[in-house]
Parts: sequence; C-alpha cells; structure tokens
Amino acid sequence: MAGTGERARHWQYAELPGVDLLRARYIRKAFVRHTHENFVIAAIADGVEVFHHGGGDQYAGAGALALVNPDTPHTGRAGVPEGWRYGAVYPSPEVVADIAAETTAIRGTPGFVRPVLDDPYAVGLVHQVLRAADEGNALAADTLLRVAVTRLLRLNGGALPQRQVRTAGARIAARAREVLEERMAEPPTLETLAGNLGTSPFALLRAFREVYGMPPHAWLTDARVRRARRLLDAGTAPAEAAVAVGFTDQPHLNRHFSRIVGVPPGAYQRERKNVQDAARRLHLPSDVWQNEQLTQTRTQTYRPTAEEARTPPSYGTPSASESP
Repeated sequence: MAGTGERARHWQYAELPGVDLLRARYIRKAFVRHTHENFVIAAIADGVEVFHHGGGDQYAGAGALALVNPDTPHTGRAGVPEGWRYGAVYPSPEVVADIAAETTAIRGTPGFVRPVLDDPYAVGLVHQVLRAADEGNALAADTLLRVAVTRLLRLNGGALPQRQVRTAGARIAARAREVLEERMAEPPTLETLAGNLGTSPFALLRAFREVYGMPPHAWLTDARVRRARRLLDAGTAPAEAAVAVGFTDQPHLNRHFSRIVGVPPGAYQRERKNVQDAARRLHLPSDVWQNEQLTQTRTQTYRPTAEEARTPPSYGTPSASESP
C-alpha cells in the first residue's frame, strides 16, 4: 500500500514440501476470522499482533510467537499504531507429526498448547528458515525448520484433543458442513439448509458456531478461499477460480482472499509459479524479491530492508546449551 509501508510475500520453497512461507509487515490490515489447514508459526520481529483465539484476545510482541493449530478459528490485527512485522512458516499436520514422532514423546496428534510463546531464540530460528529459503540453502532451511518445530513442541506441545461428534446439534452441524462443501458455488439459505436437516435456523446457527467457531456464512467464505488456493496452485486463473468456488467475480475473490491469506490471489499465484522454476530461484540472492505492482490490491510485495536482511546474522545451529 503506497505510502503506508505495508508489504507481504506469501510463497513456497520447492525443497520444503508441505510448508508455506510468509514475510510481512502490516499496519492497518485486519484478518477476519478464518482457519488454516496447516499450523501457523508466526515469529514477531517488531510491533505487536493481536489475534482473537480461544474466546479472547491474544497479544504477541517482538520476540514472541503466535502459534495456531490447524482448523482453529482466529483473527489478526495490529496491537500498536506502527503495526507488526513478522515471518511465518505454515507446516502441514503431516510435517509436524513426522517431526514430533522422531524428536518428542508426544502421543496422539501433536499440537500447541498455548497460542503465544515468548521465545526470542525460536523467533530467530523461524527467520533463519525464511532466509535460507530465500537463498536456496535447502540443507539449512530443512534443518532449521526441524529444529524450530522440535523446540516449540518440547516447550509448548501436547496431544490435541480428538473432536468427537456426540450431541444431536454437533451431528447436524457436521451434516450442514457437508452440504455447504458439496454446494459451495450455490449454497442454500440458512432457512432452507435448516429445514432440509430437520431443525430451525437459529438452532442450526447455534450448533454450527459451537462446533466450528463461526457461523455458516463465515465458514463458507473461509472454505471458498481454501478451495480457491488449491485451484490457483493448480494453475487456474484467478477469475476462473473465483467463479468456480462461488464468488461473483475476481474482485470479490480478491477482497476475501487478501483478508484471509494476507496477499491478493494474483501475487499468491505468481509465487507458486516461481516455485516451478526452482532452478532459477535457487540462485537468487536473498534480497531479490518479486516486486511487481499489483493491480488487484494496493498491498506491496515484501522487500526486506538492509537491516532486516541482516537479522538473523547466520544459520548457526544450536549449541549444546541451546538445543531445543
């Protein structure tokens, strides 16, 4: 956004399969309630991020990490006037499970216990993962990601509770979700959906919010963006993806996509295409970033400053006294 300092880059590195990467600075941006299929490990470098999670606002400042488990509703906004700058990795549940099985004693599905953890050392590890990915250093990126996830699981990990559909309301909510997934492009009204499931609109609304943490219409928007991401990853044009998932047009997709993912769909897809040209990307220096002017939004692609590029200074692996 010209003149505001907001910028972001959401990308993948071919040598880190199952992991999304983000580097961003936001000031006025606010993320609506949404979920991720992957884990969120966001390392705050400057400023403060506030995110609603688990029934209350959580605050993560410089030197802290915001940690969100998959399929957990949360928001995001600045907690101070100057906003917040952070780097994030989004490892898939499979990646985290493999690391947990090898390096921890967690039994069951691993996850994070608390949504905020003050740990400047782990913050540095996350930023080193991003820097290694920028520089095409596959060995460092993979090593540091595993060290960071292991450390966070040992400090703040545990087995996630298994969600079981027990009550009649929970079963109705699950059936409603199935219908919305099947009819994503042409969803029924709340009244029609409730009637088809043999309940009332408000009973369905209460049950759905209790199980999924958001009302059906908000869940549907989140699900549409998820599906649009998959289509964009597969090479579908943003305008076609918008219609396929039920948005009226590309600007409609742009608006919701940016409020959930943090970048517009065009910028998101360009980075995915760049991953396919890994041979060229692996030889780019760390400060070379995609910096096209975006027509869909005024958010700029993130280009790190000289000071940011020097932090952290190295890929040094933990010493014996610092091991996770």
